[in-house]
Amino acid sequence: MYPIPPSVEAEVFAVIPESLGYGDRRSEWASVQIHGNPAPTFLEGPCFDAAGDLWVTDIPWGRLLKITPDGQVSVGAEYDGYPNGLKFLKDGKALIADLKNGIMRFDPATGKVEPYLTRRLLEPFRGCNDLCIAGNGDVYFTDQAQSSLADAYGKVFRIRADSGRVEVVLDNIPSPNGLVLTKAENALYLAVTRANAIWKINFNADGSTGKVGTFIQLSGGHGPDGITIDEDDGLAVCHVGMGSVWLFDPWGEPTLRIKSPRGRMTTNLAYGGPGNRTIYFTEAATGTVLKAEVPVAGRRLL
Repeated sequence: MYPIPPSVEAEVFAVIPESLGYGDRRSEWASVQIHGNPAPTFLEGPCFDAAGDLWVTDIPWGRLLKITPDGQVSVGAEYDGYPNGLKFLKDGKALIADLKNGIMRFDPATGKVEPYLTRRLLEPFRGCNDLCIAGNGDVYFTDQAQSSLADAYGKVFRIRADSGRVEVVLDNIPSPNGLVLTKAENALYLAVTRANAIWKINFNADGSTGKVGTFIQLSGGHGPDGITIDEDDGLAVCHVGMGSVWLFDPWGEPTLRIKSPRGRMTTNLAYGGPGNRTIYFTEAATGTVLKAEVPVAGRRLL
């Protein structure tokens, strides 16, 4: 439908050292999610803190890893969970979308991880995946678990900052994954992995869910995972299995492909660096964080 966009190759920013990996040790998470293959690490959720350090999640081992601007890696927390999406708050703490526990809160000053929201109306979540935070403090998150086209039970939730009320934004989704608000915050982009698509959820004037449609239809790979947005409302999409990050303009036309030089499990991404003009993204299978400078400055989302 569109011309093939130009492509660039990312460069390695950091690699999780073997001393911090788990070698051939098996995990319950890996037995399901990656068919029992070894998972020394499996990276997701890149997010910068106020000091400029990049944090990533290590899903099968319940770890949060801190990476300094010069690429040095350390373990910031380890707990009983499967952390995936991560976002820092204005107070310096962070929220984690955790497959095993729900939404967790992390204090990097102490390394403590504790429950923040584990259920709605007494019902536990099926398996939280990612989250984003609005300017007013509302938290949007996906409950993905094992949903797919065969069993489309996935949901998007919103936690109202003013009341703490937990609302269903959209349900019956075949694998809701990464999500990000538009700059005006009048719509939400959603990566729907098993549909291999980016959906756009429009909001009505009162904040309720309006029209929902497919914004971008991808093909190949395993589908989109993490997504983020730049200052011009252009989307950046991690395409798992394709080893790529795609950049799209505000109208959904592809403008650039960033290729991974390390592997094809490109899972999640964040803008950072000087002027917020560099995309950092995780290649989960090799425990690598890659980076590439892009032509439009991204905005760092809470």
